Formats: sequence, structure tokens, C-alpha cells
Amino acid sequence: MKQVIENFRSADLQILIHHIYEFKKGIRSLVLHTMSSREQAQAEHLLVQKKIDYIIERVNDRKINIFFGRTDCISVVKSFGAKSLSLFSPEEDFILGIMLGYNRDQQCQRYITRKNAQHINAAS
Repeated sequence: MKQVIENFRSADLQILIHHIYEFKKGIRSLVLHTMSSREQAQAEHLLVQKKIDYIIERVNDRKINIFFGRTDCISVVKSFGAKSLSLFSPEEDFILGIMLGYNRDQQCQRYITRKNAQHINAAS
């Protein structure tokens, strides 16, 4: 693995390889990796080579989000539709955060805050 990492020069790809390592070791079931869109082909090649399910969402002209991991986790992310993370409903945001392994207490607080904001905006 060390030799493979040395062959890649960008930090984005080195971090991606580390995320793949964590997924393969069972540390993560789902990974969200944001990186330069210039290296999308290399990233996809690595994921296909490792037989890992993934989807790619464009953030802007220069950045992409790659979700990869267990097939069932990818299916859940796909069910949210192709949209910016900022457009996720409070429920989608909560589910994604929990699946990514974020702190549960913080995710609960984030959900409550977003849900309250949603109610305030709907009442306006």
C-alpha cells in the first residue's frame, strides 16, 4: 500500500487511499470524500479496481463529492436524489451523518436545530 501511495502525488488521492483502507478494514461503512474533479478518473479507477460501490456528486466546477462504501449505504444515499448536501432535509442530513459515523449527540442537536429552523421558515 505504501508504494501505491507514493505513486500518487496529490493529497486528495492519498486521503482517498486512506479512506479506502479504513473501509476495507471495516472502520467505516460509508465514506464521503471531497476532492478535485480533475482527479475523478483516477479516483473511479481505484474504486472499481477495489470493487467498491460509489456515487459521485458534483459540488462545483472544481470539486466533487464521492460517496463510497457498502452497497446498502450507497442505496440510501442514492434515494436522497442528486442534490447539494445543503438541500438535504433535516431527516436526510441526520441519516447521512449517522451513516458517516459522526457523533450521535451532535447529530441529534443538528437535527433539532435544522428542524426548528424549518418550522420557523414555514411559519414566515
